[in-house]
Amino acid sequence: MDDFMVYDPSFDACLESLSIVLDRCIQTNLVLNFEKCHFMVVEGITLGHLVFNKGIKVDKAKIDIISSLSHPASVRKVRSFLGHARFYRKFIQNFITIPCIEAFQKLKKRLTTTPILQALDWELPFELMCDVSNLAPGVVLGQQVGKCSHANYTTIAKEVLTIVFALDKFHSYFVGSKIIVFFDHATLKLLLKKLDAKPRLIR
Repeated sequence: MDDFMVYDPSFDACLESLSIVLDRCIQTNLVLNFEKCHFMVVEGITLGHLVFNKGIKVDKAKIDIISSLSHPASVRKVRSFLGHARFYRKFIQNFITIPCIEAFQKLKKRLTTTPILQALDWELPFELMCDVSNLAPGVVLGQQVGKCSHANYTTIAKEVLTIVFALDKFHSYFVGSKIIVFFDHATLKLLLKKLDAKPRLIR
């Protein structure tokens, strides 16, 4: 085990949860390194991320190292840099589409100017935006403030596949919540009313 956190919206609730966790550690003979323990803090570094009341940011100490990097001159250095970048890819818009030297400079800049990933508001509906190409489905889960064989599917089948893929991927967020799905294929709206649709689409 590496790091774990105990958090709650109030001091009393956090104290109660912490007591439960520590009791569990005693029961399972799990030894904690006291020097690395931080109690009752408003923010903290865990697993390379700064977690605080507004959401998650990258660890500034790691970003300072990335900012000072020169162009990678070997395969090993390229792999090392890409490993760091991939670790924080959820903070970088269009991460997969940035090509080579330009990518290196852009990734360094974006890693050092990353936005905050805000915590979810369970009172708001979720918005699911879907699209698909011959290569793979793509989805974005937000709130307001594939396989090779898929290339042979019809356009409507690909769109349905993308929505199914998204619902499965983000299932843990959707349970008990209202969902709004955005897509750019009007035919999908007629599918629910179509009685003679292909069995695969109905499934």
